[in-house]
Amino acid sequence: MHLGLTPWHTDRSAQALIEQASFAEHLGYESFWLPENHFDNDAIPDPLMLLASIASATTQIKLATTSYLLPLRHPLQAAEQVAVLDQLSGGRLILGVGRGVGTNMLKAFNVQPQQKRERFESNLKLMIEAWSGANLATGGDPTSTVVLHPLPIQKPHPQIWVAAFGPKALAQAGRLGLPYLASPLETLDELENNFSLHNQACQNAQQVILTTRPIMRMVFIDNNNAGINTLRKQLQKNNATNPWRDQHAPLDDWAIVGNEEFARQQIAEYQQRLGMTHLIITRLRMDDVSEQQQRESLTLIAELVDGNTRN
Repeated sequence: MHLGLTPWHTDRSAQALIEQASFAEHLGYESFWLPENHFDNDAIPDPLMLLASIASATTQIKLATTSYLLPLRHPLQAAEQVAVLDQLSGGRLILGVGRGVGTNMLKAFNVQPQQKRERFESNLKLMIEAWSGANLATGGDPTSTVVLHPLPIQKPHPQIWVAAFGPKALAQAGRLGLPYLASPLETLDELENNFSLHNQACQNAQQVILTTRPIMRMVFIDNNNAGINTLRKQLQKNNATNPWRDQHAPLDDWAIVGNEEFARQQIAEYQQRLGMTHLIITRLRMDDVSEQQQRESLTLIAELVDGNTRN
């Protein structure tokens, strides 16, 4: 199973991200993921630029986006930037793409919310065509063409996964024949239903049923049972005010928090029930968990998954 992670603390400086990615690479994590978000204190408005800085300080770990927002961009410029990062990193890019949520954010980029899916699909199709090295008509004039340079190292292009929320987005991902990147927000039952919807959409569009199943999840391991029980209670309490998740859902339905044996059992359940092929660890949003505890947990997770893989 492929193991990846997102940054685990809120410092979004290039140096802090480089240090975290280097630590993850040393532990054997296979990918490091950055989201795209805008207009808040923790914003990462240009994940590709930050991943480029990480590329210069790492050698093996894959560099990935959880939600590169295609409707906000000119597709040819986006295709160029993706190709440049793939070249710069030696072909280590995984491109997770999304449509964007939040009416204010979309309107700030002159995107009408009801048009985001159409723009997402048309932009993605043009980007894929550009990565093929085809002659592309510009401005609707077939006599005026351009060819993208440079092209990505990966052929025909980097892996593309789709961050999707809701039936319409899942249906679109399936119709395009692209893997669904599952968010850390939904419960196990919701994810099971989402993968079923995605499979059905693939089948309806006569696409291959995809076996790549990446899942983002909050994971934290601590073998101090008293400490982990306190943390579990606090996380469950905090969830009661979370507007993005079922506020009554039990902790074990949306996170993996416990000792090593518990985590091993939970990961096995995700593999059995959902066919999980990629586990992407997301940030534990608890200020009273120290940096040392975070790093110890990440180390235990890497050892646990590596042991499971060998077995």
